[in-house]
Amino acid sequence: MIAQVALASFQNEAGLTSQGNNLYAASSDSGQPLTDAPGTGARGGIQSGALESSNVDISNELVDLISYQNAYQANSKTITTADDMIQTAVNLKQT
Repeated sequence: MIAQVALASFQNEAGLTSQGNNLYAASSDSGQPLTDAPGTGARGGIQSGALESSNVDISNELVDLISYQNAYQANSKTITTADDMIQTAVNLKQT
């Protein structure tokens, strides 16, 4: 065997500290990492050549994205229209 992947588990996984970008660090609440080979203890296994299935429904995400974009554009036009109305009112007052 050339190398082996080590997996870590924690006494309290909810105690891990978020570092951003889906990275976590051990904290005093999580306890120290317990590392060992895959498939030992309570650690999961590793399967080569397997693809992880996603739990994201891409069609719903795209529909939501389009809805958010339309709402943003509508809000932008509302602000532009309000600015134009205020500028017109200021111009009317000055004349």
